[in-house]
Amino acid sequence: MPVPTVAIIGRPNVGKSTLFNRLVGKKLALVDDRPGVTRDRREGEASLLGLDFRIIDTAGFEAEDPQTLPGRMRKQTEAAVAEADAALFMFDARAGVTPLDEEVAQWLRNSDTPIILMGNKAEGKAAEPGLMEAYALGLGDPIPFSAEHGEGLVDLFEALRPHIERDEDQFVEEEEDGEGAAGPLKLAIVGRPNAGKSTLVNQMLGEDRMITGPEAGITRDSISIEWEWQGRPVRLIDTAGLRRKAKVEDKLERLSAADTQRAIDFAEVVVLLLDATRGLEAQDLRIASQVIEEGRALMIAVSKWDVAENAPQLFQGIRGALDDGLAQVKGLPLITVSGFTGRGVDQLLQAAFDTREAWSKRVGTGELNRWFERAIEANPPPAPGGKRIKLRYLTQARTRPPTFVLFGTRVDQLPESYRRYLVNGIRRDLGFGAVPVRMNLRAPKNPFGTK
Repeated sequence: MPVPTVAIIGRPNVGKSTLFNRLVGKKLALVDDRPGVTRDRREGEASLLGLDFRIIDTAGFEAEDPQTLPGRMRKQTEAAVAEADAALFMFDARAGVTPLDEEVAQWLRNSDTPIILMGNKAEGKAAEPGLMEAYALGLGDPIPFSAEHGEGLVDLFEALRPHIERDEDQFVEEEEDGEGAAGPLKLAIVGRPNAGKSTLVNQMLGEDRMITGPEAGITRDSISIEWEWQGRPVRLIDTAGLRRKAKVEDKLERLSAADTQRAIDFAEVVVLLLDATRGLEAQDLRIASQVIEEGRALMIAVSKWDVAENAPQLFQGIRGALDDGLAQVKGLPLITVSGFTGRGVDQLLQAAFDTREAWSKRVGTGELNRWFERAIEANPPPAPGGKRIKLRYLTQARTRPPTFVLFGTRVDQLPESYRRYLVNGIRRDLGFGAVPVRMNLRAPKNPFGTK
């Protein structure tokens, strides 16, 4: 299913390209005070508080003959609106509603595309009359917005979410039933030099695909291998060993480390391989933290288990150290393997598929907020300075990694310990296991509040 599409429309010079650049996170569209800079439709991949969609910047809408250049530009704008799942109609709140704005609104009222009215340049009291005028356009409540300063993003998120999430949910369901679930598991093996990564990969493949030996650092490039395990496709990535940055002096090793970082970014599940003969070291925790920060699903495997001494005590020691050092993902899968004998390989791969499923999980808004109500009833948020923090609702904005947005008042004063309480509860009660769960806090702003 195609990615949801949103078009930005309006008369010339109301800030459409500025909004486009803000949503795509790059200055892709030219911006100038002169009107008419944008001519062709420009498309980009946009993200708004976890909502992902395709955004189209259009030329300024002008009432010109269809054969002229402005007329042909208008035709491009009409085509963009026709194909969009929603359209953002921008007007200049400081200038107020113009006759051309009224003409655009009349055209849009006859469109089948959902329209979201946005009053740009709405900073300060000078915009208030223009926002009031906009109600006469017959397109609903205008959103006070500043594309230049990013004010009003939460309100835009709430307006777009019903149109984007509907399509996104359909896409997720299709992905889980089709190509996404059946697609190759992107599995990267990372760890310190000489931890046994290439030996483990060879054992998985049943052949000497990777060069191995006692020397540390044999693997320099990240090697991607298409493979199948029990009829399920896997894209297996063997990587170069990662040492502490302070110890890396050779340019080639720096390039290898950068290549390993790209492999982590590409992967869905990352297996951090420890050496049973050396146990858990500080560098292992640094690598694990790096994987978690990137939002990848993490698993821990202990290699060379066939030669481990005091195995039960070693296992419990590693488990305790992981839970202490990586408390944000407590309970990570910990599996013992041997690249020499093949011990634990099937268990590792089954756990990797299960972990990807949790990493890709989506919880319905109804189920999520029923859980949320129980959670805040069992442990209400604190009231710093005697002023209550009101938490309104919770929504899952995206998956891979699971990302949630918590809406409420005074959330900027919500203690980190309470945010962790909610995240840990989501992970424990809603089936996310030990995958990284992100939570963003959002408080809608009143544009007429503090002036």
